[in-house]
Amino acid sequence: MSTFSRFLPFLKPYLPRMVLAGLLVMGVAATNLALLRLAGTLWDIITVQHDQSKMTDLITGFLGLVILQGLCSMGHSYLTAWISQRIIADFRRHLFAHLHTLSVSFFARRRTGELLSRLMSDVTVIQSVVTETPIDSAKQLVTFLGGITFLLTMNWRLSLLILILLPLLVLVAKGFGRKLKSLSTSIQDHTAAMSTLIEEVISGIRIVKSFVQTRREEARFAAQVEQTLSLTMRKAGVMAVFIPVISLLTFSAAAAVLWYGGRQVIEGTVSPGDLVAFVLFAGILIGPFSSAARVFAQIREAQGATERVFEILDTRSDVSDAPAATSLSTVSGHIRAEHVGFAYDPRQPVLTDLSFEALPGELVAIVGPTGAGKTTMMNLLHRFYDPTEGRITIDGHDLREVTTDSWYRQIGLVPQETILFGGTIFDNISYGDEKASHDIVVAARRAAHAHDFIMSFPDQYRTIVGEKGINLSGGQRQRIAIARAIVKNPRILLLDEATSALDSESERLVQEALEQLMKGRTTFVIAHRLTTIQRADRILVLNKGRLVETGTHAELMERKGLYQYLYTLRLIELPS
Repeated sequence: MSTFSRFLPFLKPYLPRMVLAGLLVMGVAATNLALLRLAGTLWDIITVQHDQSKMTDLITGFLGLVILQGLCSMGHSYLTAWISQRIIADFRRHLFAHLHTLSVSFFARRRTGELLSRLMSDVTVIQSVVTETPIDSAKQLVTFLGGITFLLTMNWRLSLLILILLPLLVLVAKGFGRKLKSLSTSIQDHTAAMSTLIEEVISGIRIVKSFVQTRREEARFAAQVEQTLSLTMRKAGVMAVFIPVISLLTFSAAAAVLWYGGRQVIEGTVSPGDLVAFVLFAGILIGPFSSAARVFAQIREAQGATERVFEILDTRSDVSDAPAATSLSTVSGHIRAEHVGFAYDPRQPVLTDLSFEALPGELVAIVGPTGAGKTTMMNLLHRFYDPTEGRITIDGHDLREVTTDSWYRQIGLVPQETILFGGTIFDNISYGDEKASHDIVVAARRAAHAHDFIMSFPDQYRTIVGEKGINLSGGQRQRIAIARAIVKNPRILLLDEATSALDSESERLVQEALEQLMKGRTTFVIAHRLTTIQRADRILVLNKGRLVETGTHAELMERKGLYQYLYTLRLIELPS
């Protein structure tokens, strides 16, 4: 209950409606009880008293109660569904918003399919327990208390035959509940793994086909499905035994009541109508008992899902705003790194004692062999991660002392792996500024030399780029990403292999656009091509996480160090 109580803040805005739905469903239960009692009286009037006038009056009252019950039932059904869907929608939004507060390191450790499963499947499992179950429990409570009251009033000895089974029902439910929780948790874990596998295969479908691994992936998926199916069938087997056992125990009490009550009717101590009403009341008590067993099973099933969902909500970002963090306005772009060190794993440092400076408006190129730490350095500059040692400052402000949003607004990022969203070209270019006018977007696409290929599409700006931009070529995606950065109009640019997907002619055009964009802005660029870095104001040469050289292209060539060695090996492409 301590876990489920954490949903109370999400229930609070809807409590008045939940109370109304509870009252309506209690009205349904109360009219049900009244109808049963009326049925017993009607039976006596028809079979014993033979009074037609009373019979007509009772049937009229019977119909009135049925109409009242129908109105209450309609009201609570719609209201319960409305409340349930609203609460879960609010919770999903909250969970999705929380994911956005987490740092990049969280997503590096988690698989997309697992997060998708928790956001969708686990929340769906929780839905009925936290919304529909409390309201339905109100109905079952009225049914149980009302039924027991009627039974005790009519014949307390017969009532004992039913109540004697209660302890047995509790023990049976508890035993089955433990087994159901274990199986449900395992099923959710396997479902998450299956979602992850689907996401991986669909994302990498070209590689799967190219390497002729379709059968392998089918076999992996089939194995995962079989494991999930096995667990699901085990759970179904438990449920197949659970509910009938509870029902059998309850019906056994009803059978005993019928046998014992029938003897009393024969002896003349109980009227036939009272026995009919008593049996009907005993029968209706099956509902609360079966419902309690079902709810208990659902709670056990939802408990594992709830723990997984709140595990995400309890996660805190590795990169967050300090309590006294200040908001940046406009920055000049003076960046300094002071003895910066960083490690994804404490046992294996990635960057060590890194110190450098970039003056406002400078173009700083970052080069080095594979694994030197170039992309990690970009991540630290963007503040996707915080240094484990040292600090990075912007205009003298430690990045950890300014708000992340105000810092991110200063940055234009063109990553190595271009990510586009599955909307239109216009939506992707204006992604950094939702209020960007059509003229601004047009100017950006011209600056990024994306005009020709955009206008060549039948739908032009309304062209759907597809998932992750699959409908565009690599070069087209890269130019859309550059246009997106141009629209944002940042003070600082981070270009990670920004022209790597372009041919020589496209690179030349985009390089010209970038040079115009970089004027007056501090720019860091990772590139292997000499044409991209030869005009840099300074070049930072990394090797094994350390800054081993710094200077201009000419200066570094004269030193005949690592930079000149990379150039000689043609790891930096010669200009044509």
